Amino acid sequence: MGIDHLAKLAKRSIIQQSKHRLIFNNSISESNFVSHYQQCRVYSGRSMNTSATKISKTHFLSFPFSIRKSTPSSASAKTRIGFLAWYLGALESRPIITKSISSAVIFAAADVTSQMITMTPSDSLDIIRTLRMAGYALIILGTAQHQWFNFMGRVLPKRDVVSTLKKLLLGNFAYGPVINSAFFSFNAALQGENGEEIAARLKRDLIPTMTNGLMYWPLCDFLTYKVVPVHLQPLVNSSFSYAWTIYLTYVANLKKVSD
Repeated sequence: MGIDHLAKLAKRSIIQQSKHRLIFNNSISESNFVSHYQQCRVYSGRSMNTSATKISKTHFLSFPFSIRKSTPSSASAKTRIGFLAWYLGALESRPIITKSISSAVIFAAADVTSQMITMTPSDSLDIIRTLRMAGYALIILGTAQHQWFNFMGRVLPKRDVVSTLKKLLLGNFAYGPVINSAFFSFNAALQGENGEEIAARLKRDLIPTMTNGLMYWPLCDFLTYKVVPVHLQPLVNSSFSYAWTIYLTYVANLKKVSD
């Protein structure tokens, strides 16, 4: 009986010690888990605060400055590209009217410049004269340039020096006299001159104009035929015409020969 009782007591004490160890170990693991979880929260909170600080600095400092630096230039570049794309598209879809309007704008600007150079303080701008110049470019010159440069592109498609010189000679001695005669005649007719007066004007003004043109147009024509694509040649030609038209509109608005 004594031995059995002692054995039972020993077994009970062993079981109780095992339970105490298990509870103790579980409490330790739970406390470790809680402390680890709290450390993770603290760390994640710090990292989130740090990243938020970085984001806020980037948002409030760097981003506006980048916009201020890039927006004006990018907007102007997009505007220029958009206008160029629109103009090239207009040249493809409506070539004659686009070239005619471009020539009219250039001729009007050249005539205004010519008047400002020659007018006295008491003079005023002659709008009717400017409209005559713009009307000639709109009605006659734009179409003539389109047909002539396309014709040269078909007949002499190459851009070598020999072909360019041939185009230059044809432009100055075939196209030039015809288009200048049309210019003087159109302007004189709108001023009320009759056929004899127009013929007298051509006799007086055409040859000196062609002679002076030989000092200006050969280099312009060489660059136009050599470098510029055919569909842009009228625009470039009209751009070169700006300086020439300042002189040309002055000559075209001289007094009649009979005066």
